[in-house]
Formats: sequence, C-alpha cells, structure tokens
Amino acid sequence: MGLMSTILRLGRIAEHAPEPPTRVALDVGSRTSLHVRHVDAGSCNGCEIELTGCFSPVYDAERYGIRLVASPRHADALLVTGVVTRNLADALRTTVDATPEPRAVVAVGDCACDGGVFSGAYGVVGPVSSVVPPDVEVRGCPPHPAEIIAGLRSVTGR
Repeated sequence: MGLMSTILRLGRIAEHAPEPPTRVALDVGSRTSLHVRHVDAGSCNGCEIELTGCFSPVYDAERYGIRLVASPRHADALLVTGVVTRNLADALRTTVDATPEPRAVVAVGDCACDGGVFSGAYGVVGPVSSVVPPDVEVRGCPPHPAEIIAGLRSVTGR
C-alpha cells in the first residue's frame, strides 16, 4: 500500500461515525471503564484483525475506558467473535459462567450474530445466541473498528 492510499484511508476513518447499537446489556451506573475478555468461538480471524485495530493508536479504545483483560474473572463483558463451533460451545458456556454478574455478552461479526457464511455447516452449533444470549450485536464481515468500539461503548453509555 502506497503512502497516498494510506493517507486517503486515514482520512476516511474520521468520516466513519457509526450509530451505536440500541440493545444495552447491563446497568453499570457510575462505572467509567469496561474490562473486556475476548472469546474466539470459531472465527476466521477477520474480526480479530479489526479488534486489534480497536486498540491501535488510530482508534484508541482505551480513551473510552475499554480495556482487554486476560481472565473472564476480571471482565465486565465478553466479546465473542466467530460462529460457535461444536468444539468450543462448552468453552463459551464455561467462560460466561466464570464472568461475574452483572456482565454483558457482545457478539461481534456476522458469524457471531447469525452464523454468517458458516451457517448450517457440519461442525457449527450456530450463532452466539444458540449457546448464550448476546446483549449487544455488532454486525459486519468483519465490522469496522469504529463499529466495534460503538458497540462496546453502548454497554457503559460512554
């Protein structure tokens, strides 16, 4: 990618201001930060690449108090990517159970929301809603980092 195309792409980033999702999971009151544990339930890694962009200097999700944590026991929300495969359905349930209440489950990407292109495949249980109820859904294949951040911000209202 040349320098000019990079500059043009960065110029469009500022123009991209998505509407936040309308479903809000939990009442966090005066909470100013959101600790998020990422769970890959069987994705193609497209959403993970965009998730990495959320925490880059360009989008800087931490300015909104959104932080990734290493344990579900430290998390306020679970960010689930990918269609839920048969091998990972129990792991997703266990991770949700390990996350303290109140918690939010955020389904990111078309696969997590409705099964996407993998819907009906042999090794697939289905979307996140077939295993645990998501509180926020961020659609896209893959969704733009600004849309992911807007979905996470809808949990705290920040």
